[in-house]
Amino acid sequence: MPTDPVMPDDADTSGGDFTDDIDVAGGPGSDDDGSTSIGAVGIATAGPGKAGAAFRTIGELSRETGLPQHILRYWETRFPQLRPLQRAGNRRYYRAEDAVLVRRIDTLLNREGYTVRGVQQLLAAEKTSPVTTDTIEPVIPALRAIRALLAQALAEDGRRA
Repeated sequence: MPTDPVMPDDADTSGGDFTDDIDVAGGPGSDDDGSTSIGAVGIATAGPGKAGAAFRTIGELSRETGLPQHILRYWETRFPQLRPLQRAGNRRYYRAEDAVLVRRIDTLLNREGYTVRGVQQLLAAEKTSPVTTDTIEPVIPALRAIRALLAQALAEDGRRA
C-alpha cells in the first residue's frame, strides 16, 4: 500500500482530536517509543524516555512537575517569559527552556516563599543582563589605548599654548 508523505504509516486517521488531557503514550497518533508525531507540523512531543530538548504538552509538563494544568496556564498570563508554542486548537507545546522556567517559578513560589509579583520582578531584573567582569575585561585594553591617545593629545596641546 502506498504511504502518504504527510501522514506517518501508523498514524490514527480516524479524525479523533487531541486534547490537553490525553495520555500521549499509546494514544492516537503515538509512535512505538511513546512519542507523538503530528503530521506535517513536525513536532515530536517528549514521552517518558524523551530527549531533554523535545517538546512537551501541557499534560506531560504537568505530570513531570506535579503542577496542575490550570496553574501552568495561569502562569502564562503572569510571566511573559513563559510562552509555549501554540498550534491548532491552542494546543501548547513547551520547549526545554519553558520547562526549566516552570520549575524555577515553582521553586521560587512554592519553596522559597516568593510572591507572584516578587518572581515577576526577579525574572524582569534577570532579563537585563548585569555587567560582569567577563564583559568588561576584553574592552579594558582598548580603553587604555584611547586614554593614552587623549593624554598624548592634551600634552601636545599644552605645549602649544
